[in-house]
Amino acid sequence: MDYSEFNDDVDGLYRGEYAGLPIVSLRPPGAPMPAAGEAAWRLSVRVHDAKETFEEHFARFVETVDTTEVRAIIVGGWGEAYEVDASGPIRLLAEHAARLPKLRSLFFGAMPSEECEISWIVQSDVTPLLEAFPLLERLEVRGGTELKLRPVRHDNLKILRFETGGLPPAVARAVGGSDFPALEYLELWLGSENYGGDTTVADLEAILSGERLPALRHLGLQDSEIQDEIAAAVASAPVLARLESLALSMGTLTDAGAEALLESGSPAHLRRLDLHHHFLSDAMVERLRTAFSGVELDLSEQEKPDDDWYYVAVSE
Repeated sequence: MDYSEFNDDVDGLYRGEYAGLPIVSLRPPGAPMPAAGEAAWRLSVRVHDAKETFEEHFARFVETVDTTEVRAIIVGGWGEAYEVDASGPIRLLAEHAARLPKLRSLFFGAMPSEECEISWIVQSDVTPLLEAFPLLERLEVRGGTELKLRPVRHDNLKILRFETGGLPPAVARAVGGSDFPALEYLELWLGSENYGGDTTVADLEAILSGERLPALRHLGLQDSEIQDEIAAAVASAPVLARLESLALSMGTLTDAGAEALLESGSPAHLRRLDLHHHFLSDAMVERLRTAFSGVELDLSEQEKPDDDWYYVAVSE
């Protein structure tokens, strides 16, 4: 997997593409639609201008699209997503799993901030999605409020991403307690304690051991208020030796965390090290560039603390 290309693909969600497919919404009855397997289908209703409920919208999807050929789905808003949790849409997807045998990529909760801030999205237990779709290769979830995950075994998942303004510690522990033998790419946005992001290094221990993640090649532990502690833990973690790409970006990384990376020297074998949105000094930036000259290094978005306040990139 080329992880820089994957990062471009994540950004592609905002350019009308997902999982290498053009994003298509349901069209009015009788309007032409692309072949079912040649689109990433966006299922979404907005609270202020919705002409149908999410359940009605989903029913129209399974009635008008050949779901047996669908490869990618993006679930956006399900109405008042800041008040109503995601259990309804999750249940609908799980109940119709037999009608979606080729589904391989699923982004759940893909709402822009103008529709619903990331910390306002009320999620639910997403484990049923993994249980209902054993052939799923890619699962991405946005929103941390009421987010839950139970330890699970999934033999085919390759990409797992949680975008949150605050990741519940139990979710981090559940990821570490799950068996993902095929997982290559893991990304967790840990977020701010003000929004439920009180995950500690201890909650990440099982992930950092890598024991249940034999295929892991990219690890992202990002957007954290304890980015220095995480950097120090990653620098000596067993999982680091097998990684090709590491992201400790979007958080409050300072010279102390970077010093731990330098002292270990461990990241020098990486193809890519992403530290963007950081609070490093100019001198430390130059030290990192020299020490990891053979690594594709992202040191963009050099921030300055606001009256000694170090802030993450994504919280509310």
